[in-house]
Amino acid sequence: MIDEMRFAFLLPNAMVESRELDNSRSMMDEEEFRAFYERTARPLWSYLSRITGDRQQADDILQEAYYRFYRAGARHEDETHRRNSLFQIATNLVRDAARRAKHHEDVPLEEESAGGTLPVSHGPTPERQAEVRTDLARAMNKLEPVQRELLWLAYAQGASHEEIAGILGLRAVSIRTLLLRARRKMADLLTAVPQEARR
Repeated sequence: MIDEMRFAFLLPNAMVESRELDNSRSMMDEEEFRAFYERTARPLWSYLSRITGDRQQADDILQEAYYRFYRAGARHEDETHRRNSLFQIATNLVRDAARRAKHHEDVPLEEESAGGTLPVSHGPTPERQAEVRTDLARAMNKLEPVQRELLWLAYAQGASHEEIAGILGLRAVSIRTLLLRARRKMADLLTAVPQEARR
């Protein structure tokens, strides 16, 4: 379960050495980087595991994203800008991995959500909650990668349209329309879930 996960802070020697070799860049010091990692690792891992459908791949991309973020040594206006930059790096790594794979396999998503159980009205039974989570996972797997990214960032991470645009490399004015299409597609997929899949 994600609540039980502990994210180990790893600062490879190569990262420390690269900082020592190039002091001209404006980089966070180790303490700042460690604090940033603690604040962002869990939401980033949740995002990665949801859009890839693979916990191991999410682990690998998480570490690579932090490594690339640290190595870039870019200046950031504020915490939001810094966080968006990290998510953009991670998103690009996911897209690169998908291009290398050359085909999409249907991999079941884990049944957890960032906030624990999924909210369902009318006091559902635990069995019905499990069915809903399974249905959502199947529907998410059938969405286009960008649609999964949009929905997760908007509704699980609570990112603004501007933040989503920055992370995904899209125009901010198009996010509302793209989210609407992604929600409609998700709704269509959920209403088309075969009854036998629920058994």
